[in-house]
Amino acid sequence: MPDGLGMTGKMLIVAGLMIALVGAGLVWADRIPFLGRLPGDFRFEWKNGTFYAPMATCILISVILSVLFNLFSRR
Repeated sequence: MPDGLGMTGKMLIVAGLMIALVGAGLVWADRIPFLGRLPGDFRFEWKNGTFYAPMATCILISVILSVLFNLFSRR
């Protein structure tokens, strides 16, 4: 097998595992009590609809993922 195909196969496996992890996280996200209810999460309700902007939750998830990626990517 040429080198390019082997690398492509590995990238597809990693991408599939990442998609599976994100899916599992979405399934169990409602069990984390504070997720989506932090002080910086904005929710505006009108009689015709609702606008929800989870700014603090996005920042928290971004910081956690940045730390994890930096820890695991160091060689």
